[in-house]
Amino acid sequence: MSENPPHLGDDFEVLARLVEWLQAGEAAALVTVLRTWGSSPRPPGSLLAIRKRDGRVAGSVSGGCVEDDLVARYVHEEIGSVPTRIDYGVDPAGAARHGLPCGGQLELLVESPRLESVRPALDAIANGELLARTVCLDSGAVRLDPADRQPGFSYAPPWTTKVFGPQWRLLLVGAGQLADHVARIALTLGFHVTVCDPREGQHTTLEGVGLTRAMPDDAVSAVTHPRRTAVVTLAHDPKLDDLALLDALPRDFFYVGALGSKRSSAARRERLAGLGIDPRDLARLHAPVGLDIGSHTPAEIAVSIVAELVAARHGVSPVPVAERKKTGGARTCV
Repeated sequence: MSENPPHLGDDFEVLARLVEWLQAGEAAALVTVLRTWGSSPRPPGSLLAIRKRDGRVAGSVSGGCVEDDLVARYVHEEIGSVPTRIDYGVDPAGAARHGLPCGGQLELLVESPRLESVRPALDAIANGELLARTVCLDSGAVRLDPADRQPGFSYAPPWTTKVFGPQWRLLLVGAGQLADHVARIALTLGFHVTVCDPREGQHTTLEGVGLTRAMPDDAVSAVTHPRRTAVVTLAHDPKLDDLALLDALPRDFFYVGALGSKRSSAARRERLAGLGIDPRDLARLHAPVGLDIGSHTPAEIAVSIVAELVAARHGVSPVPVAERKKTGGARTCV
């Protein structure tokens, strides 16, 4: 299997359809998930576009639970002025009525965007750039700014910001059972996954996962968008793992991890330091890779790896759900 061409992602598909409608002079809405509680199936930042003429949609904000009601309200002009916020499932009865499981709740933003406020986001994805689109929920004003390391989505009333750009990518060094488990989970989270392994006999048969026979340092060097890419070494072979890490650590990858015990990880750090890796770059290495969840089987280890990967993607330190506290307060648009 050769490396698959990258899929530009769900956001690109939604924006492409929205831009198509707006360019044709059609009225259309852009809906964004602002917050979720309970078992809401789509995360904050998820997008849905609705064409007013016939209720045609692109994307999803609930996995199908509330779309029919939302589309009907928009098409029949029951939503009122936009931008506006809409809640679904505020109480158990509302959750049951709209099919939200387990009493889940959604807070949505509905806006009627102008073409010039969404076309640059579409272009950013296509061109491999990062663009932050910020909306003031009070006025509907939209600001477009170059993006860097901010989270992919943030909501601090009355501002909401979504970063558009290249799809998140994962480069796994070392094929095998663990790599397949990691790749399978990562695919469901929107990553474009490539496995690198130059060894004969090592392969992956997972649909949607690319395989490259390049040497690991060459595969790392070929990455064009490191800020949207994670590198995880799983080969159990220092000759391969270290090659990848030597090229990955000095670059701006959002996550670099290496499989191994505490003892082997300490030895690896000594080797890399001896090969000239800057201590500040070496401090970025997640090794042993993954969160400590008591994992033993390959599938459990994969969960621990991807959990840490997701935390890094969102720019947060993992905290047990029971210890989280809601923070933040209202701000005004300026």
